[in-house]
Amino acid sequence: MPLRFTLRQLDYFVAVGEAGSITKAAEQVNVSSSAISAAVSHLETEFGIQLFVRKQSHALSLTAAGRVFLKEVTQLLSRADGLHDVAGDLAHKVRGPLAVGCLLTFAALVVPGVRAGFETLYPDVRFRQFERNHGQLMEMLQRGEIDVALTYDLGLLQDLDFEPLMELPPYVVFSPTHRLAGKDRINPEELVEEPLILLDLPYSREYFLSIFNNVRLRPNIVERTTDITVMRAMVANGLGYGIANIRPQANHSADGKALVYKALETETRPLVMGAALPSADHRTLTVRAFIDYCRTFMAEQKVFGTVLTDVTEAKDAVF
Repeated sequence: MPLRFTLRQLDYFVAVGEAGSITKAAEQVNVSSSAISAAVSHLETEFGIQLFVRKQSHALSLTAAGRVFLKEVTQLLSRADGLHDVAGDLAHKVRGPLAVGCLLTFAALVVPGVRAGFETLYPDVRFRQFERNHGQLMEMLQRGEIDVALTYDLGLLQDLDFEPLMELPPYVVFSPTHRLAGKDRINPEELVEEPLILLDLPYSREYFLSIFNNVRLRPNIVERTTDITVMRAMVANGLGYGIANIRPQANHSADGKALVYKALETETRPLVMGAALPSADHRTLTVRAFIDYCRTFMAEQKVFGTVLTDVTEAKDAVF
């Protein structure tokens, strides 16, 4: 006898399995709790297995069978979503799901504008976004959880491709009262004794420290932070200087204090911001359209206050 269930019921089951509650799952998928409950009950009856253990607090936890079932259902739904990619390519139409990851340090500067423009241009695309650090983005690409990641060309894995979008040379950020703030260009030797607020993120920290290591210097690190907004605010309050590759349009920190950006004279190569994605002989029409749109967006919007440069050779230069 053929099984009788729908992909929507499977979607509801996954929502409950991830949320651990029918109420929370209903909020996430924007349907009634009764519809969620009915879908789960139907699946348990149809397959003859108990998927959840009900608790007095109304929370649900997956049974051993439920955990196996969740893994298989997640893969099944992913393959079902892939049919949209096939149909879109056959119909020469950009459509279907698109999961995009973006590096935390510049997600706020890139994702909202890119997403708004891309969804306006291609209303049949279902866009999902994820903000993570670089290492997490690499893992998500390997697990197939995202289609593409906007990030740097650092620590790229062998089974990933990289489409360069723009070069981002390092710069120094000071408060206006810093003794070096009046200079046009700064070299590492001038910074070595100054207090450094290090942006301490995986891969990025090694890049920033290489600016000093390459000329046999050791910077005076007085504080570390994983948040670029915090780094800028600390600099603006006179607690030290910072180094970054992401230059926002506004010359002030989150608490409204002024900042000064200066070019950094270094032989350390610029970072290349681009799109990392799984290696494949064929790219779906939707993924290709997204990368093309990002390239146009970067050039027209002058993201990071940086003029687009030729980075066609940069994909072979990995830090």
